[in-house]
Order: sequence, then C-alpha cells, then structure tokens
Amino acid sequence: MFVLNRPGVAELMRSDAMQAVLQDYARSVQGRAGSGYGISTHVGKTRANCSVYAATGEARRDNSQNNTLLKALGG
Repeated sequence: MFVLNRPGVAELMRSDAMQAVLQDYARSVQGRAGSGYGISTHVGKTRANCSVYAATGEARRDNSQNNTLLKALGG
C-alpha cells in the first residue's frame, strides 16, 4: 500500500530545489521570447511559483501582437 506523505510533498513544492527547477525553465522560456521579458519567482502558501512576463513596453506590444510568450512556452 502506498501512503502519500502530504507534509513532505508540501515541503518539496515550496523548497529551494523546486524554485531552482522553475527558474531554469523560466530562463529557457525567457531566452526563447527574446529581450524585454523578465522572470518573477515567489513562494506562495502551497507551492513555489515562477512567471515570465513582458517587462518593457516593446515586449508588451510584441507579446500582444505575436503571442510571443505562448509561443515561447511551445503552445
């Protein structure tokens, strides 16, 4: 029988190691998106979160017209 260690999973989802994995992936997406895109990381109540966003006006226009972030994600 398998019993999930819920506190252990919760700790893993907020850990520095998980943040590093997310940041690596976000940097990859940021690189494919091009210049003007930034990365934001924070630890929420239940897990670490990382996002890539259009940081400049030029990047916001680019993303709006070309769906750059969606394409950089592979979507």
